[in-house]
Amino acid sequence: MSTIFDTFIAPPCHEEIEILYQDEHLVLINKPTGLLSLSGKNPQNLDSVHHRLVQLFPGCTLVHRLDFGTSGLMVVARTKAINAALCQQFSQRAVTKGYSALLCGHLQDDEGVIDAAIAKDPARFPLMSICSRHGKPARSRYRVIERFYHHQGGRMPVTRVQLTPVTGRTHQLRIHCQLLGHPILGCDLYGGRLLPGTELTPRLMLHASELHFVHPVSNAAIKMHNTSPF
Repeated sequence: MSTIFDTFIAPPCHEEIEILYQDEHLVLINKPTGLLSLSGKNPQNLDSVHHRLVQLFPGCTLVHRLDFGTSGLMVVARTKAINAALCQQFSQRAVTKGYSALLCGHLQDDEGVIDAAIAKDPARFPLMSICSRHGKPARSRYRVIERFYHHQGGRMPVTRVQLTPVTGRTHQLRIHCQLLGHPILGCDLYGGRLLPGTELTPRLMLHASELHFVHPVSNAAIKMHNTSPF
């Protein structure tokens, strides 16, 4: 079941991690696309956000992850106590996350909510599936920013959206957008990979652009915004 994952070799990522804020308790970064959050079991997949940051901040741990192809904001804990406090905020849904994305096609509605439970799909590992019977509840909100035509592949309709995951399931935004009928452009797992008449899209067009939480020590409201690179 795990052979698909075990044979994946991440290509080299030459982009640096941008450190946006740091103190003795935590670090806020901008993760580049094409970088694993955690090192894989395969020794060729050693390079990752954690592998790089632990050289700078010994003992740091990841509070949450972003998919390999997703870029954007991540908060990293520098101690176990801070990790526990931040994980509690995530589990209690006290953290607000916002994503910028480009979706295939033009969405009809300007905003909406996707409610669809998500489950692991053993037959198609590492893919997830929509499954009301065995899945965990999952909810995402979307809001259209603009509709335009992609410059590649002729006049391909594309919609720029702001996505807000209420829950945090694996591949949630990617599979919810597929369910909506408008997969994320560049998504190799859920139908948005190919542009008609062109090469493969260079990256997954998904960027973690907003991250709001409470600093575990100072209790200050942290509201980070990072502009999408696409």
